[in-house]
Amino acid sequence: MDDRKRILSCIQPTGNLHLGRYLGAIRNWVDLQKDYRCFYGVVNYHAMTMPYNPKKLKEISWNLMYQLIACGVKEENLFMQSLVPEHIELSWILGCNTSYGELGRMTQFKDKSHQINQSGKDLFISSALFTYPVLQAADILIYKAHFVPVGKDQEQHLELTRNIAQRFNHVVKKECFQLPEPLFTRIPKVMSTADPSKKMSASLGEKHNIDIFADEQKIKKQIRSAVTDSGDVPTDQLSPGMENLFNIYSEIDSNAHDHFLEQYRAGKLAYGDFKNELGNSLAEFARPIQEKFNEISSDKKSVRKRIKENSREIQKVAAETLREVKELAGLI
Repeated sequence: MDDRKRILSCIQPTGNLHLGRYLGAIRNWVDLQKDYRCFYGVVNYHAMTMPYNPKKLKEISWNLMYQLIACGVKEENLFMQSLVPEHIELSWILGCNTSYGELGRMTQFKDKSHQINQSGKDLFISSALFTYPVLQAADILIYKAHFVPVGKDQEQHLELTRNIAQRFNHVVKKECFQLPEPLFTRIPKVMSTADPSKKMSASLGEKHNIDIFADEQKIKKQIRSAVTDSGDVPTDQLSPGMENLFNIYSEIDSNAHDHFLEQYRAGKLAYGDFKNELGNSLAEFARPIQEKFNEISSDKKSVRKRIKENSREIQKVAAETLREVKELAGLI
């Protein structure tokens, strides 16, 4: 019997893992495995809320699994959301305990629908884009997670999850659901290398994010082309572009970061040398992860089989919760 506290965290398959996702979430996942019972999901149902290519969705969902394992996430903690259908069934029950007003206040629906409208393409806005926070709540509550690692920008979704859980518990007059708490770990904010006013994101395009699975030369080129500033007048205040690169350096090589920061403050920083060294350090940092990924890629069939088996084991936990919920909800 594993009596450790439970953690639930999930990731959408939207392309290769970029540096922002790795430093902001996945590295933390690896560390948390030491002390908690972790449930880590690739949430491919969530990826359907935005316009997508079905064939590509399957490919990138599996590819993300391989990349997570390469980063050090244990296979036994991983599941594919679509292999655990209990998430969807619980989502319906929870949706019946969620108000229209609550969903209407969610900022991500407003942001993503605006993003679709601004794309200039003839695309529709899916109703799932409006209701997906309920599925997100089901993802968390079905494993009775004690903690959810979140950044400050995700607090709203977790608060909705807690509200839904409390409402259901009140209706059935039993503390069925664990009320999950946010787990605020140190999460570095990595910004776009092309526009440091925006958070690094795959949806912004290739030039905005650093793919840690890209070849060495591409990673170095990305750093060389990163937005900085003119460098003419050193100041105590770093420009957004330089601050972003120094933040990345601090996560990769703290000693080199301190050395170059001292040069910057003294007005002696050679920007070309700084970018070259950062590119070299980043390529070196990514190398063991890429080597592990290549090893996994040589035996994808076995990995997929194990992930499916792990998903079935994790499904048992979800099924137990769903049985309890249906009984309490008066469902046959």
